[in-house]
Amino acid sequence: MAGETKAKKTVKPKAAGKTVKVTQIASAAGRFDYQLATLKGLGLGKISRSRVVEDTPAVRGMIERVKHLLRVEAGS
Repeated sequence: MAGETKAKKTVKPKAAGKTVKVTQIASAAGRFDYQLATLKGLGLGKISRSRVVEDTPAVRGMIERVKHLLRVEAGS
């Protein structure tokens, strides 16, 4: 085993998938803790902040939990 070299793993870049743009349109003040955590998970936290996120079932579930605080637009 001496002198053996490990094979390097090649990391493939992610294929450009579908994205969705989420913009926070309402305040998180006075909301339940799970809603604050969901906004933070989406990269939001202040009104008018926008993020482009991958359109996955997990992200769609997060959007569904706080849809009353967000504006959702189709991405690329």
